[in-house]
Amino acid sequence: MLFFAPLLILGAIGFFCWLLFTLAVFALPAFVGFTIGVWSFHTGAGVLGGILIGLATAGLTFGIGQLLLAFVPWTWARLLIVTAYTAPAAAAGYSATHGIAQMAMPSPAWQMIFSIIGAIAVGVTALIRISGMAFTGQPHRA
Repeated sequence: MLFFAPLLILGAIGFFCWLLFTLAVFALPAFVGFTIGVWSFHTGAGVLGGILIGLATAGLTFGIGQLLLAFVPWTWARLLIVTAYTAPAAAAGYSATHGIAQMAMPSPAWQMIFSIIGAIAVGVTALIRISGMAFTGQPHRA
């Protein structure tokens, strides 16, 4: 049993890092869903109603972004839409990496360096995931 405990701890840490990274990539829909869910809970929808409304709002936010990317013909408008989804993801990646770096290293300079690397990694991943989901169809005319 003593042998399995470190393996389970490493697996749990890996799972939570993956979960944090995935949530950071979809930061805008998660933020909108969480905000509307909390608002609906505080206005009397209850716990289950707040969760359902928050999940529906997050899905709607993601779906609207995907529809806009699929049907907007202008490249500059698509770039603005992708930026609207990836900028919060990069900020969430920076914050998540900075929180982990603060626990792992004492130097503020190295904390900042790793935080910026984390922001770039999450931002690029969000850019690829968001734009890759919408650009799989037929090419659009400009």
